[in-house]
Amino acid sequence: MTTPCILCVAITGSLPTKENNPAVPITIAEQIESTQEAFEAGASIAHCHVRDDAGKPTADPERFAALKEGLEKHCPGLIVQLSTGGRSGAGQARGGMLPLRPDMASLSVGSNNFPTRVYENPPDLVDWLASEMLAHDVKPEIEAFDLSHIVQATRMAADGRLKGPLYVQFVMGVKNAMPADEPIFDFYIETLKRLAPDAQWCAAGIGAAQHTINDWAIRKGGHTRTGLEDNVRIDRNTLAASNAALVRRAVELCDKYERPVATWQQARSILGLRPVAA
Repeated sequence: MTTPCILCVAITGSLPTKENNPAVPITIAEQIESTQEAFEAGASIAHCHVRDDAGKPTADPERFAALKEGLEKHCPGLIVQLSTGGRSGAGQARGGMLPLRPDMASLSVGSNNFPTRVYENPPDLVDWLASEMLAHDVKPEIEAFDLSHIVQATRMAADGRLKGPLYVQFVMGVKNAMPADEPIFDFYIETLKRLAPDAQWCAAGIGAAQHTINDWAIRKGGHTRTGLEDNVRIDRNTLAASNAALVRRAVELCDKYERPVATWQQARSILGLRPVAA
């Protein structure tokens, strides 16, 4: 298989702390340094969250702006994807960074259960976030925690609320949501191909499911996500030394399945992103 595989690194997230793993980057400077190492290891997308001075998740546009500026300076060509996730804010505050015009932003198009709470994505907020992404030419990465999210994303593309072709990420392994189950994974792929034949897909595994999902996605011709946001370990007994270490593990899977790792130029072409500013 010769289709290049896009590797996304989720560098920080909202939950991991240095108590979980000292390598988790919290400050803007730490995140830039960690992302640069991961970029050099083969990642072409950085999925980004920011933290406040106490290390808590925030949707502060100024912090996102500082991170975006630093990544564009130190990782030229890297695809910057900002998170609109619900742990960092409520309501339209979740999209306050979209006027910064990142290359991409995450978009959850439906609600689902998380380990201890409901991840709420009401229809009016989903439509508003989607409209902001259209207005600012930001490509959504659809984060599908449930089969209904894939169906809803294809409906939104069909009626113009989302600009195609879609880029859909299957998120598996979250407690109380979709498990890392290979027949379900295959049905996700089949369903997306049937409803949106021109869509690209990616997959992320949470916790112990990360390496398994990376393997399935790379072997089956998709793209994949890794990083300390989703998993702080290499194995049950070993903490990951860095985001780059997790990227390098995904690169090894690409080599195993004879998938070239997408360069940032190839990734931008595959995803149909606007050119890098001179």
